[in-house]
Amino acid sequence: MIYIIDWFVRNDQDYQRIDKGQGIYRSQIFPGLWLDADAMLAGEMQRVLAVLQQGIQSPEHVAFCEQFRSRNVSEPRTK
Repeated sequence: MIYIIDWFVRNDQDYQRIDKGQGIYRSQIFPGLWLDADAMLAGEMQRVLAVLQQGIQSPEHVAFCEQFRSRNVSEPRTK
């Protein structure tokens, strides 16, 4: 049995399959969400987690998180 992982992005009313850049899928919506699909399929979870760690340490992910931190500080919560 052959397994594959495809990653899609929604454009308007359709889904478009994207290619892995350098063997890694990178989310366009959630910066820092990176997936090494080949490692996942091979059961190499240490490599999967290492790539994910690289993603969440990327400048794009740090900036993404900072946007949420600044919103939480500046906007009061309502019940």
